[in-house]
Amino acid sequence: MNWRWVFLMAWRDSRKNRSRLLLFISSIVFGIAALVAMKSFNENLKRDIDTQAALLIGADLDLHSTRKPDSSTLAFIDSIKKLSEQTASEERFMSMIRFPKADGSRLVQVRALTGDFPFYGNLETLPEDAYKRFGKDPEVLVEKTLMIQYNAQLHDPVQLGTTNFTISGNLITQPGQAAIRGAMAPAVFVPLKHLENSGLQQTGSRIEYHYYFKFPAQFNVDDFVEKQKERLTQLQLRSSTVSTTKENTGRSFSDMARFMELVGFVALLLGCIGVSSAVHIYIREKLVSVAILRCLGTSSRQAFFIFLVQFSGIGLIGGILGALLGTLIQYAIPIVMQDIVPVTLSNRISLNAIIEGIGLGFVISILFALLPLISVRRISPLRSLRVSDEPEQLWKDRLKWWIYLLILAFVVVFSRLQLNGWMQTLFFIMGLGLTFALLYSVARGFTYLIRRYFPKKWPYLWRQGLSNLYRPNNQTIVLLISIGLSTALIATLFFVQDMLLQRVKLASSENQANMVLFDIQPLQQDAIKNITREAGLSILEDVPIVTMQLTAINGKRANDVLSDSTSNISTRSFRGEIRATYRDSLTLSEKVVEGHWIGNVSGKEVGQVSLEKSYANRIGVEIGDSLLFNVQGVEVPAVASSFREVDWNRFQSNFRVVFAKGTIDNAPKFYLMMTHVDDENQSAIFQQTVVNRFPNVSVIDINTALDILDSLLQRIAFVIQFIGAFSILTGVVVLIASVRISKYQRLRENVLLRTLGASRRQVFTITATEYLLLGVLASFTGIVIALIASNLLGIFVFEIVFVPSIGFILVLTVLVSLLTVGIGVINSLSVMNRSPLEALRKE
Repeated sequence: MNWRWVFLMAWRDSRKNRSRLLLFISSIVFGIAALVAMKSFNENLKRDIDTQAALLIGADLDLHSTRKPDSSTLAFIDSIKKLSEQTASEERFMSMIRFPKADGSRLVQVRALTGDFPFYGNLETLPEDAYKRFGKDPEVLVEKTLMIQYNAQLHDPVQLGTTNFTISGNLITQPGQAAIRGAMAPAVFVPLKHLENSGLQQTGSRIEYHYYFKFPAQFNVDDFVEKQKERLTQLQLRSSTVSTTKENTGRSFSDMARFMELVGFVALLLGCIGVSSAVHIYIREKLVSVAILRCLGTSSRQAFFIFLVQFSGIGLIGGILGALLGTLIQYAIPIVMQDIVPVTLSNRISLNAIIEGIGLGFVISILFALLPLISVRRISPLRSLRVSDEPEQLWKDRLKWWIYLLILAFVVVFSRLQLNGWMQTLFFIMGLGLTFALLYSVARGFTYLIRRYFPKKWPYLWRQGLSNLYRPNNQTIVLLISIGLSTALIATLFFVQDMLLQRVKLASSENQANMVLFDIQPLQQDAIKNITREAGLSILEDVPIVTMQLTAINGKRANDVLSDSTSNISTRSFRGEIRATYRDSLTLSEKVVEGHWIGNVSGKEVGQVSLEKSYANRIGVEIGDSLLFNVQGVEVPAVASSFREVDWNRFQSNFRVVFAKGTIDNAPKFYLMMTHVDDENQSAIFQQTVVNRFPNVSVIDINTALDILDSLLQRIAFVIQFIGAFSILTGVVVLIASVRISKYQRLRENVLLRTLGASRRQVFTITATEYLLLGVLASFTGIVIALIASNLLGIFVFEIVFVPSIGFILVLTVLVSLLTVGIGVINSLSVMNRSPLEALRKE
């Protein structure tokens, strides 16, 4: 091999074809750009979480529980305080806040603090010194979104429970909380000592108790937590440290970034198909040149490497362009993502992402160009005299199958790097393979059916456009795969977003509850029922709720489980509070799948309890097992008599633990009530009436929650669709490249048509017909794939009946079809406008 001569010939041959070569490789630019942008974002996000992890938690250690601390818990907390430099405590819960001046109320997250928390980071307020003065007087800090909503000003009065407070500051930002999270329940900071007589800390109130600690620099917090693991389990305390917060937060958002990298990878695979198709046509146009080189003494190996060098160089350029574009895009990502993540995002340039993008462009252009390039090895000198349009029979070529294996290995390895395990990788590869196979089969089957059952009675121009779909060097397969897969991706994203909204929109239907009242004390129950009826509303549910804890399973407590490594009982079984109810019948959303339902027991019988099936499996309980519950300090024994399947998608009160009547009827409880309001005005009046008379009762308007959820989903969908749009752009580029690449083939056909008397208008109609058929078929196939995928997600993930939007399907089909026709026709204008004589002279 004379490599100098090979490189020189590759350079010389590219002189007249450089614009076309760049167009070939442009198909992969957007895919590489998406990958580089998301990898840069992922690296920056990890770095930001690492550097800001202390701000996320605000302390070195956070011990928290949903159980009110007893004397042993307080003693343990006091022992840790002796080791720390600073401490603080917080009670966090949901409640209603009332703005008397605006005569309005809203569900908020109350954060009742004592101590100088956070130890790391600062609360940004207006005025700036508002938090420094916080805690001395009965004043509150109110989040800015809430201030704007109710047109509240500094020093305005607000009411929490039965206590009146004054707004001392406007809370702009708080460390560790994403902006979008505050939309559901804005935060209100209040001094803990001024909340004692508010009536909000009653039996059954769901309060999170947090204890924050700051230790000396040399103190190893993680080792300390590990040593105290058994003690923390006994006291039902959960711990969060800087390192665990960093790990959990990083895992959540890196999964999202890796998912979007996979979306970009799908765009890159589309581009690779475009590259392979473009190289195939380019090589077929070079058959005579290669044959002449063979006549002059060039070996088949040398001819092969001439073109391989060309595409390697162009692939390197494509990788550089994609990396540069991805670097520019990653500057815009923090603008879109900042409200979703809990840290301040940076936009540093990632050299690793750039190098990976360039290397990926280089490798992938070679890998996918090899398939059509191997035909160069079999071009004989005789082809200079006899050129055939018949396709090469390469299915017996062993090298071709090795290339297929290399491509498969590349896809598998890259997918595994983005996913958490081989099982996920397998499902992703299978889904991707089935999608490509379906698109390929549709393209092949469609062209076969056209040839077999050609509509001979159609108008001539339509018949000519239809026959173009199976002409030599046609682009039917590559265009249908690229456009169809892009359409499938965008449609699936839309359908998933629509399914998520459907789950909640069921609550706003005429016969469903759309307002929830909770934390209703027994003495308030009758009065609230009367208020509801006086407002002309029906009481759809009135359910007692008892707060308790599971303390033993078959006589084994948490300590016994910790010391017994062979036990199938999880220590998680004894953590946290359980919200249970009692009743004598099943609801419409549940059915018994194991055991027997027992609805009533007498006072002398052992209590009977029904568990939700997945919850029972998670805690290691079987039918007939004995359970011991701590109900407000009283131990209540019970037997697991049945397991239930619960339809959690129905908007009603559903419980994991349901007792038979007669077991816990006399336990301390509160009530949950559901009703249906017809409009916003009725909702506002009813809420004000309830909150004014019973400030401790919290009210959730599901319609308001639905609007907020819609906004949140739209933000997330925008981010995903932003990356998914690269697939559409890649499909467009593949379409443009395919049309431009086959320009000379089309020129010869148009010359023949024009010579036979066809007008420009007729040639235009033939071209438009071809691309219209391609666009309709590709969009239809893509939407069918999206419908299949969405139905599977609806059945196995969301557990709802998926009902697609017919309007969206029609609009997407029309848009994709028009886009295909528009690009195809515009790129063919230069061919259609050439006169036959001009084309023949050039030939």
